Amino acid sequence: MATYTAPVEDLMFVMEHVIDAGETGIEPETLALILDEAGKMAAQVHLPANAVGDVTPPTLVDGQVRMPPGWHAMHQATADGGWIGTSQNPDFGGQGLPVLVNSAILEILCGANMAYGLSVALTEGAIETLENIASDDLKQRFIPNLISGAWSGTMNLTESQAGSNLAAVRTRAVPDGDHYRISGQKAFISFGDHDLCDNIIHLVVARIDGAPEGVKGISLFVVPKYLVNDDGTPGPRNEVIPISLEHKMGLHGSPTVALSYGDGQGAVGYLVGEENRGLEYMFIMMNRERHMCGVQAIGVAEMALQHATAYAHERVQGTPFGCPPGTPIVGHPDVSRMLMTMRAYVEATRALACRSAAMIDAGVANPEYQAESEFLTPIVKAWSTDVGFDVASLGMQVFGGLGYMEPTGAAQYLRDVRITSIYEGTNGIQANDLVFRKVLRDGGTTAFRVLDQIKQFMSSTASDTPLMYERGRLKLAVADAEMAINALINADNQEPRRAASAAVPFLHLMGIVLGGYYLVRSASIAQRMLDGNTGAPEFLEAKAATGRFYVDHVLCQSAGLGHTVMVSTQSDGMS
Repeated sequence: MATYTAPVEDLMFVMEHVIDAGETGIEPETLALILDEAGKMAAQVHLPANAVGDVTPPTLVDGQVRMPPGWHAMHQATADGGWIGTSQNPDFGGQGLPVLVNSAILEILCGANMAYGLSVALTEGAIETLENIASDDLKQRFIPNLISGAWSGTMNLTESQAGSNLAAVRTRAVPDGDHYRISGQKAFISFGDHDLCDNIIHLVVARIDGAPEGVKGISLFVVPKYLVNDDGTPGPRNEVIPISLEHKMGLHGSPTVALSYGDGQGAVGYLVGEENRGLEYMFIMMNRERHMCGVQAIGVAEMALQHATAYAHERVQGTPFGCPPGTPIVGHPDVSRMLMTMRAYVEATRALACRSAAMIDAGVANPEYQAESEFLTPIVKAWSTDVGFDVASLGMQVFGGLGYMEPTGAAQYLRDVRITSIYEGTNGIQANDLVFRKVLRDGGTTAFRVLDQIKQFMSSTASDTPLMYERGRLKLAVADAEMAINALINADNQEPRRAASAAVPFLHLMGIVLGGYYLVRSASIAQRMLDGNTGAPEFLEAKAATGRFYVDHVLCQSAGLGHTVMVSTQSDGMS
């Protein structure tokens, strides 16, 4: 079976040197210990359960989802270790750590077992939404048990007839004293039912009778699987029943169910916030989940990289050019190229996700940082998940024919990570969000400000001779991005359809350029540390080499993507 080592050294390098994270309130030594402990949990507890969940998926028996062997112990160990709600309010039992640290922990947990890490991410998103919007009574009733892991949380948006079009939601809510009665069905609900803990807290969007049509008539409700007694313990079963368990391509350990609400009087639900503002409130959870969705993909990509690298250093097949007989396949130039591509994508997306998380933290007190975090979120979600799938695919390719065989484990990474570019809003939806809400809405102000950070870096390293070539390539890539932003602005003034047709290429362009910035910056820092004889030479040499590889094999794609954006905005890119 594959082993997993948490990428603590790289995460620490990114946080300390690369992303301008600001003050985290945690000493580096303490932060490294936290991540090391998360890595031990992931390797010793989560990883063994990952393969079990893949081959022994949950089952639906008599209206109750039963989880795979070993998963109950995994959940309990995770809860007992305090790994749920690490960034949540200490007043409710959370640890109050920065989102940046929480994001790093989630990557580690998902690297070992994304199927279970998804449950942690959903619960944390539910906690954040309740803390921001719910009444004090609802907060006290639900949040402490969510943070402790005694209960878990979900988000209930999708309905079979609506899909991503939430304006078509039909689930109803009827007032009934101090609560509402919820009736309808929800589809594709991750961890919508299971037996890992004592209760499940569903955040459900529904339409109160008489509410306006469309998204303006959606309200948000908290609906527990079991009603909560006055002493806080679970009581009678609420009218929330799983009616089917999906058979999926991957992520088998994660139960995805269709839920039926209110087969009798209606499920008891409690209004969160004000009527008809449900979608607005749910964006608190959705935006956090979108960030965490990208992090999930990065975790799986890191695992695929480790697995493929270990195999390439052990497997002997053929004799690589210029090498003696018996040299492992890592000596083949194409295998080396694949591994370097995987590493470059993993490190670029990791740095981007860390910067995004740091801006979530900083954005609490600074509107410009908040705008940057909102700008980066769809890129983290979509670009990281697209290239995460590419990394998993390359990992299979390194294994050759064995990679196509399930016993090696390489295929599971590909199957599991595929959903990340689909759920939490497909990547096409993310691209439209980036273009229309994050670029065009403020006339490109935030986008240009983000690119100005790269220009400032290039100015500050103007005398950095070893990186003159890399800085020159990065300068060209920034020009491609600026040209694309201006093209989108011009297209929106003439025909919005043209801007929409360029959305996905534009998102990939921004991901590639920002990834290039972080890797060239990493290479620059690593080279300075090498020159000053500080740090671990092997790690720093690899970091510098990865930056140089990215420039010539990934960043160079910016010219082609910039061209595609230009053509699309001039004629909508369709024949």
